[in-house]
Amino acid sequence: MYDGKVVLRFDDTDTKVKPPLPEAYDWIEAQYEWLAGRPADIIIRASERMPVYLAHAEQMLSGDFGYVCRCTASDFKQLRDAREVCPCRTRSVEENLADWQAMNDGEIAEGGAVVRVKTDLELPNPALRDWPALRIQHTAHPIVGKAHNVWPLLDFQSAIEDHEQGVTHIVRGKDLMDSTRKQTLLYEHFGWTYPQTLYWGRVKIHEFGGFSTSGMRAAIENGEYSGWDDPRLPTLAALRRRGFDAAALRAFWIDLGLTQKDISISMQTIESFNSSEIDARCERRSFVRGPRLLSLDASGCSGGPSTSISNARHPDGAVEGSRKWELGDGAILIEAADADDTGGSLRLKDYADVDIDAGTSVARVESWSRSDRRAIVHWLPQIMARKARLTRVIGHDLVVEEGMLEGFELVDGAIVQLERVGFARIESLPDDGPVELLFLHG
Repeated sequence: MYDGKVVLRFDDTDTKVKPPLPEAYDWIEAQYEWLAGRPADIIIRASERMPVYLAHAEQMLSGDFGYVCRCTASDFKQLRDAREVCPCRTRSVEENLADWQAMNDGEIAEGGAVVRVKTDLELPNPALRDWPALRIQHTAHPIVGKAHNVWPLLDFQSAIEDHEQGVTHIVRGKDLMDSTRKQTLLYEHFGWTYPQTLYWGRVKIHEFGGFSTSGMRAAIENGEYSGWDDPRLPTLAALRRRGFDAAALRAFWIDLGLTQKDISISMQTIESFNSSEIDARCERRSFVRGPRLLSLDASGCSGGPSTSISNARHPDGAVEGSRKWELGDGAILIEAADADDTGGSLRLKDYADVDIDAGTSVARVESWSRSDRRAIVHWLPQIMARKARLTRVIGHDLVVEEGMLEGFELVDGAIVQLERVGFARIESLPDDGPVELLFLHG
């Protein structure tokens, strides 16, 4: 509609405190393409554009709206809070450029100097007064190595890159309002027009509590989680692995809208959007947990199916066709929780009303049609069953439920709706082991 372009930018100019993961570049590009439904229009790795930022820093020093500060962080904070001029601020352009060269040549140790942007020292917000733009880091970068000794901080780097790419709109969290204020001051120095900026509030999801990228990374590295796609994590990789649909996630965020109000939601809201998106294309399958083996006896009820039955792939016909179940010798599986040794009357879904004799494993067919209000249970012919394991996320734990899965036309990676259980993704179909299922939601 507006012929806009999306810039996917890796702000990867911190080599020491939060160094980038080399493998994460490809991950993020792939995850963006999955979520958006198309590749980003422009992809930028800031670490590969360092000459651009360093050139602008030198221009800032040459224009005398920036300076090299040799004060310690604590000394500068005292001066800043008191609205007093740092002695480094009054040095000449030539002196600043000489120190700038020394910084780039590796002649000054880490922490020995920073480049600051000159601002009004009477600004009410101390964070805006002569804010730091570039610092020294001698740690090798995982992509460009030790090509540079001076690296820009995020507020400077992203401001320069936004201008270079012609960015017209910035959408960021409201916690970054100070970044907008800092960058606006920088743009005024360069004579540029700052982009329109929109903000969103914090969105908290009850089930996930508090997570940070650095915290998750540490937990992965110490083995607490298996990787960034561990189903317990609130990452795109994890949601995709579990079976969430990208269109559903987009619909959720569009419905939520852009607001500065902090919002707290439940995963059930996202799950509702996902159900609406995937239900029509998800075939049904039977998964019997904690199975109990029964033997069908239809001798007292004639006229019913004897060797096979057909069940719909989807109850509403959204997926055409049927699942053919072979009955074999009449051995069937139900969940033990649905009928204990005391017996009882049940309806086997889409098949027959049965009565289970107390103390036996015989299920006598009483009626092919529904005759009363007895409980309806899912079931499975033993001949159609495969061993399976369903993994659920319960709090911070992964809980495995073992059972028998309907073996009709299973496809690796497919999402199915397990009757009376919920949606699940087929994670693996080994030839010599149980089918691995990952629970999505109910």
